Amino acid sequence: MATPQIVLLIVNIIGGAAVIGSYIYGLNAQSGGASILWGGVPENIRPVYTVSMVLSALGYFAFIYFILFRLDPGEVSIAGTFGFSIFFSIFILILLPSALWMPLTNFYVGTPSTGTWVIVRIILALVGIGSIALVLALLGLQTREGVAYWLAVAGSGYFAFHTAILDAVVWAHLFK
Repeated sequence: MATPQIVLLIVNIIGGAAVIGSYIYGLNAQSGGASILWGGVPENIRPVYTVSMVLSALGYFAFIYFILFRLDPGEVSIAGTFGFSIFFSIFILILLPSALWMPLTNFYVGTPSTGTWVIVRIILALVGIGSIALVLALLGLQTREGVAYWLAVAGSGYFAFHTAILDAVVWAHLFK
């Protein structure tokens, strides 16, 4: 594994720990636990979200595997403009706001205000934008072959659908 891949792995370990830590903290911060974070999302579509979260996690593993273990950072060319380092920005754009979402949502539940709600929506939009950027980066790679590549593209596509549509649009609309 080359140095850029090790750096990206570290970004994912630290960022992933921050996301998981924020979820553990967030689920314990409210007396209602996870149910309060569903807001107005109807109970009958919550299982759809649960399945989608699992599919998104599997997609994440598919694309991170491809990027860390199947790409040669020195040979990466994305749309003839970007190199491997673009993945640093993309993953930070996904992971940092992801770690902020639950604490900010809990804060909003405890102290509702328009400003806090706008920030929650911006946070969700940033994750969605980062996820879409990842799909575009993978599609922009000059190397487009192999099962691992296509699994990474499919996984990133589903991850982007979940974060940009289900979270940033549907959940946010139904929550209030």
